[in-house]
Amino acid sequence: MDPLDIARWQFGITTVYHFLMVPLTIGLGAMTVYFQARWVRSGDDRWLRMTKFWGKLYLINFILGVATGLVQEFQFGMAWSEYSRFVGDVFGAPLAMEGLLAFFIESTFLGVWIFGWGRLPKKVHLTSLVLAVTASWVSAYFIIVANSWMQHPVGVELVDGRPVLTDIWAVLGNNTAIAAYTHALAGSLAVAGGFLIGISWYHLWRRRRDGIDTVGADGQVIVGESSQVPSRDRTDHSVWISSLRIGAVVAIFGFAAVSITGDIQGKLMYEQQPMKMAAAEAACHTGTDFSVLSLGDPGTRDCSSIVTVIEVPGVLSFLAKGDFTTEVPGITELEPQYQEMYGTTIPDDPRYGAHAGTEVQYVPLMWVTYWGFRLMIGLGAISAFAAAVALWLTRKGTVPSSIWIMRLAILGIVAPFAANSAGWIFTELGRQPFVVAPNPDPSGVDGVFMYTAAAVSPGVTAGELLFSTISLTLVYGVLAIVEIALLVKYTRGGVAAAMPELAAHHDESDDHDDGDGPTDGDGADGEKPRKAASDDVLAFAY
Repeated sequence: MDPLDIARWQFGITTVYHFLMVPLTIGLGAMTVYFQARWVRSGDDRWLRMTKFWGKLYLINFILGVATGLVQEFQFGMAWSEYSRFVGDVFGAPLAMEGLLAFFIESTFLGVWIFGWGRLPKKVHLTSLVLAVTASWVSAYFIIVANSWMQHPVGVELVDGRPVLTDIWAVLGNNTAIAAYTHALAGSLAVAGGFLIGISWYHLWRRRRDGIDTVGADGQVIVGESSQVPSRDRTDHSVWISSLRIGAVVAIFGFAAVSITGDIQGKLMYEQQPMKMAAAEAACHTGTDFSVLSLGDPGTRDCSSIVTVIEVPGVLSFLAKGDFTTEVPGITELEPQYQEMYGTTIPDDPRYGAHAGTEVQYVPLMWVTYWGFRLMIGLGAISAFAAAVALWLTRKGTVPSSIWIMRLAILGIVAPFAANSAGWIFTELGRQPFVVAPNPDPSGVDGVFMYTAAAVSPGVTAGELLFSTISLTLVYGVLAIVEIALLVKYTRGGVAAAMPELAAHHDESDDHDDGDGPTDGDGADGEKPRKAASDDVLAFAY
């Protein structure tokens, strides 16, 4: 077993899993801010219920995201110590700002928000959530700054073979980071939009299945209410229809923004990592055409097995340069250039271990980059189209009664998550064999790069890496079960699961209290809500 391969699998497993949490946290946090702001401004109970319900799912995801994110820090020390030494001088500043500034503020004010219900004035309470979510967005920026430096090193000079930071503002203002950050934020909004659509659709469908809502002769919904189940009243209907339609608008906006920022990233990739772009298009030969479908040996790095089935003239040039005529270099032209600039073999140096002196493969695995790129775009487009269809189907106030369409809506939650993951895998694998990619682009710093083979911890054996990989995978599997179980539990429970006081009010309706001042109407000032919440494992949150 090759320690390098095991370390790469470990990094892929832990990071892809963590990356599932990140976009939902970023997107759903922003949505929760919007809902609470509408409630503070209007006093409408619908917005309070939306804040409580979506806020609870946001908290579950945030907590699991923090737990999985912490493992990343340990992993860099255990499996990638040479990499950590190489980039340590550069990464120290942005990662310190992320940990000490952004994450500290995020955690602190999220705690204030959790325990501030019924204790703080409404506007102060809302401000605490705004600060927490803003800090999470800032935190994401610092992480992407670090990752983008690996894609496009700037703001450093080489001293004794190591990059030393000379311009922090160049690192923070790296054009690759700005493009990747806006792209990630847009993708996060698309994820949150799809999440709202799927879950809201399920609850509207349940209301129809249970006969609470019916459809009139004109196709318009006739909203009803149930005396049997807490919170399933007329306000409950407005919670789900509003959530669904807002989610659909956000999902469409997110995809539009993803497309714009993705186009910017494509043009930067052409300048900074032309081999990644060529591999993403299976573009073996220099040209202008975009491949819609190419086939070949799945594991190949050899152009001789690639057959282009369908291609569109000029589109590759547009992705690279914004016109339809620029010749984009293909793999057969780029590979000799890379060999001339960076050599044909891994240096004969002890830190490369068994890889020292071996031939360098400058062409990434094309089936990963090619299909990763297409899955990213295709799944994102499908999500946006589904959101538009959802807007049309719910224009009369409810969803179709078909259980299969409901199941499709639930399944649709996965699509934007998968699109985000495919994009990340494409970005990371596309820069191989480098962990820090070199700079053919003149705006970068010449000579700053690191082969992935040199980044692995030299003292770690394959057996140790395999043990830690299996252990982390099992732990992550348990965490996945916990998160899914909690999300399903609170999703199926509806608003009442996030507001136990509604059940108490349902039993003792004469105990209702609108509340004044800091009391938010959630029953925090009553005895029954606290009793109802005592069985809730997340009762601490409200």
